[in-house]
Amino acid sequence: MPTLGLGTWENADPDQCATSVATALEAGYRHVDTAQIYENEAAVGEGIARADVDREEIFLATKIWTRNLAPENVIETAEASLDRLGVDAVDLLYVHWPAHAYEPTATLDAFEDLLDRGLIDRIGVSNFTPEHVREAQAAIDAPIFANQVEMHPYLPQRDLREFAAETDLEIVAYSPLARGAVLDDPTITEIASAHDASPAQVAIAWAREKGVTPIPKATSEAHIRDNLGALDLDLTPGDVAAIDGIDRRDRRVDPDFGPDAWE
Repeated sequence: MPTLGLGTWENADPDQCATSVATALEAGYRHVDTAQIYENEAAVGEGIARADVDREEIFLATKIWTRNLAPENVIETAEASLDRLGVDAVDLLYVHWPAHAYEPTATLDAFEDLLDRGLIDRIGVSNFTPEHVREAQAAIDAPIFANQVEMHPYLPQRDLREFAAETDLEIVAYSPLARGAVLDDPTITEIASAHDASPAQVAIAWAREKGVTPIPKATSEAHIRDNLGALDLDLTPGDVAAIDGIDRRDRRVDPDFGPDAWE
């Protein structure tokens, strides 16, 4: 899995979404993330088709929404997602939240069926606590590849990262910029100035230093290319420690149906 991806949450304008995906791929991104609930899978697929990049080079992920997690709906809506995306398979399919129609064994058995049929290459979960992940891992024989969660300097997810390291689980970070909140943080901006980098690049590089794959949303070419520049930014141990020491905690995504046992 490429260690930087393009997030598409709230990128709802079809032409803008398709253009941003194509722009990102042609700039060098090789990981694109979407979801059924974003209602932009067709636009993401259009962007992939527009880009002069082979499908085999692209790591494509989508997510099954919570209302579609009964086994028969998993199969039906996953196939519909593939049709909208215009692909034969996705590289990673997530359970979007452990909520509503989600039941570990029944839901994940359907995911395993999709895996056996070659319609998905990996099974993932999103917004899962360690306990939810343990239940998922016990429910099926296939491995759980990744847990996609909100993570940024104001929500470092230490417990989840420690658990992931113990269980060979990838962490994918959505909202790695805390929906823009970290861009004005004094610690982040001071480090950015010292490296002649942008605050966004610093926050993204910090996540990657933690062994996490960030997937920041970007729509403009300028932001797409700026985020990609984080791959060339090497933070010092002192930089990482300074960001770790930021005394603020701020969860930006917390729906009523989310897990009770958040960090």
